[in-house]
Amino acid sequence: MVDKDLTGSLLAAAVGAETFLILTDVEKAALFYGKENQRDIDEMSVSEAERYIKEGHFGKGSMEPKVLAAVRFVRAGGRTAIITSLDKAVTAVEGGAGTRVIN
Repeated sequence: MVDKDLTGSLLAAAVGAETFLILTDVEKAALFYGKENQRDIDEMSVSEAERYIKEGHFGKGSMEPKVLAAVRFVRAGGRTAIITSLDKAVTAVEGGAGTRVIN
């Protein structure tokens, strides 16, 4: 099976993209998703993202592959990866929505 998020990150890095936009059903990645103490993430570093993955904060078949793809893109030299919903895509690229993964 081909993981579309990982494939997208590899392609974006290969063409030298500065920004990689990953679209999903929610505006932002979150800690404690779906729980009373849910905390949306505006920005996280690669090391924070890796820690959150290790702690099991992201769904294995949903958000985790997106965060992993974002981490791989930034580690490969990309400036920023953004995770957001389709309806927030333009706003996210302009800096007003989504979760940004940076170095």
